[in-house]
Amino acid sequence: MGSVTATVARSTGSNVIPWFRTFLAITVSGFRRYATYRQAALAGAATNAVFGFLRCYVLLAVAGAAGVAGGYDRGQLASFVWAGQGLLAVILLWGWTDLADRIRTGEVASDLLRPVHPVTSYLATDLGRAGWACVSRLVPPLLVGPIFFPVHLPARWSTVPLFALSVLVAVVLCFGCRFLVNATAYWLDDARGPLVLWALASGVLAGLYFPLRFLPDWLYLAVQLGTPFPSLFQTPLDVLVERDPTPVQLGLVGVQVCWAAAVLGLCRLVQRRAERRLVVQGG
Repeated sequence: MGSVTATVARSTGSNVIPWFRTFLAITVSGFRRYATYRQAALAGAATNAVFGFLRCYVLLAVAGAAGVAGGYDRGQLASFVWAGQGLLAVILLWGWTDLADRIRTGEVASDLLRPVHPVTSYLATDLGRAGWACVSRLVPPLLVGPIFFPVHLPARWSTVPLFALSVLVAVVLCFGCRFLVNATAYWLDDARGPLVLWALASGVLAGLYFPLRFLPDWLYLAVQLGTPFPSLFQTPLDVLVERDPTPVQLGLVGVQVCWAAAVLGLCRLVQRRAERRLVVQGG
């Protein structure tokens, strides 16, 4: 084992434009990188469609003859399911272990020698990945669902741009959460335990398996305001199906933005602490 201490240069106001160009270039590179896996994207879209049918029938059965469950009508439930199947690959709750793997092998030392902060670099790459996922994984379920089920179409002009903003913030927030989970490898060397706990908690508390509005109101509010998980899936989907009036939607997106800013700030803090004394495995 050896010790490496690295410091990443901070950006100033005089180099904002070069910083933005670099960020954009890394984002485009991330898009191209993930766009090469076209067969995997096709297989993933087919899998999402299969689970979309299963989940949709289950939630429609929950609605029963009344046609309403948790405040959602049948069309809203169908839209919730099919949009959620598409967003699963866009937001990417699990399956990303790049940082943890590089920490374990010691390759992360080379990341610290680059002029771009690791959090910025990984975020830009993840945004590129999400952009490709929007094309290859989000669009197919949105096209397949309405063919077989009566779905809810947005009735307010503000819904679509607000949904797009909510998804973007959710991608940034989810990246920050995954970065923090991966960063536990700086101290644990092996992040598989935290990754498993993250996968279990995020799937349930984010609204992936069922709408969190099915829970009692007090429990839903506690999870919504006390944890970042609902801001990953529940909020974008509620915005899309117009579960709440526009002012409430704006408030929910505002909560998303606050969580994203806090988590990204925590990512930079954790990275700074890890850089003070990084133990490189293997030499």
